[in-house]
Amino acid sequence: MNSDLAKIQDSLLPAALAAAAKSPFYRRRRDGVPANRAELADYPLTTKADLRDAYPFGMLAVDRSRLATYHESSGTTGTPTASYYTKEDWDDLVERYARVRVGLEPSDTFLVRTPYALMLTGHVAQAAALSRGATVVPADNRSLATPYRKVVQLLHDLEVTLTWSLPTDTLLWAAAAAHAGLRDFPALRALLVAGEPLSEARRDRIAEIWRAPVVQEYGSSETGGLAGECPHGRLHLWADRAIFEVYDPSTGRCAAEGAGELVVTMLVREAMPLLRYHIGDRVEVSYGDCPCGSELPVVRVLGRGAAALDLEEAVFRLPISYGVMFWRARRSDRGLYVQIEVADRYRYAAVRDLTAALAGDALVEAVPPGTLVPVAALTAPPEIMKPRSFYGPGEDWDRALRYY
Repeated sequence: MNSDLAKIQDSLLPAALAAAAKSPFYRRRRDGVPANRAELADYPLTTKADLRDAYPFGMLAVDRSRLATYHESSGTTGTPTASYYTKEDWDDLVERYARVRVGLEPSDTFLVRTPYALMLTGHVAQAAALSRGATVVPADNRSLATPYRKVVQLLHDLEVTLTWSLPTDTLLWAAAAAHAGLRDFPALRALLVAGEPLSEARRDRIAEIWRAPVVQEYGSSETGGLAGECPHGRLHLWADRAIFEVYDPSTGRCAAEGAGELVVTMLVREAMPLLRYHIGDRVEVSYGDCPCGSELPVVRVLGRGAAALDLEEAVFRLPISYGVMFWRARRSDRGLYVQIEVADRYRYAAVRDLTAALAGDALVEAVPPGTLVPVAALTAPPEIMKPRSFYGPGEDWDRALRYY
């Protein structure tokens, strides 16, 4: 690690440890809170199970009157994890997000297509954009009021310049735009994406379809942004705001770099300090020269693993003329089974090429467009959830809580 970077971390660590000493969770752990970096290295990992057990305010290190916002993860695996931020914590969240390499400008119209509600991601993007004077279009991807058909209409009619979404969403927009007959989006200057692993081939395909660069970010619900992309397409961890380690589950040891599972100690966090938080994402972290000149470490996020990214790479290396955007795969005792959506005219060529790219390790099946992503999902009109009590003749009053 660069000595200047280590000095920055060491200057911030005492305040982070002092904040953790005010957290009920860390006060109860072993001998309390570590006193320095050497003791931190031997401190137990903080796990997602710890956060779930501490729900909702067991990690709180400030008086509740100082909280600015409260958030939760999606809770898809059971009890959600809570996170909370003071106004000062939000200043740091916004600063980290606004580091995005394409910049956020007053001239931008920024469509935010990640969740709002209890989740953090949409709120951070909106706050960062507003702090830089941009116009925000809050197109929450959990709202029935903004289905894919509505999103592409907004992209076109409002001359949106930047978007924030899952990588997969950008492909769904492309399919919805084709159904709507919308092809020109000249104002779009970049698509900002996060939330799932992204292979180089899928990234290139998205950029080719939209004729705009794809800029990747990385973070978590509990921490906010942890890494941003440089002009050379590499994700750099914000090691001036956190200490990062790589955990090897086979040995139980942590290292500064290598392959394993990411562990992070937040250095700027008042409301909910996190010491050696085991995010669990599979990553590869490396230090060394980057063409951009940054001294920050580089991270490659593997998600489900390198095998899944390799498969995605093969799918999106198929010629763009085949029109393959949607696929799925599963492994069984009989091997790998892959389905791709492709028009009948390219069916044979796509199956042939993908089978060859996978070196005979898979059974590839072509299915008609609309099989994996139904056309109805791409063309559905907006639905407005609005309670209603009084009805006219012939109106269906059995839909009182879902009146469109």
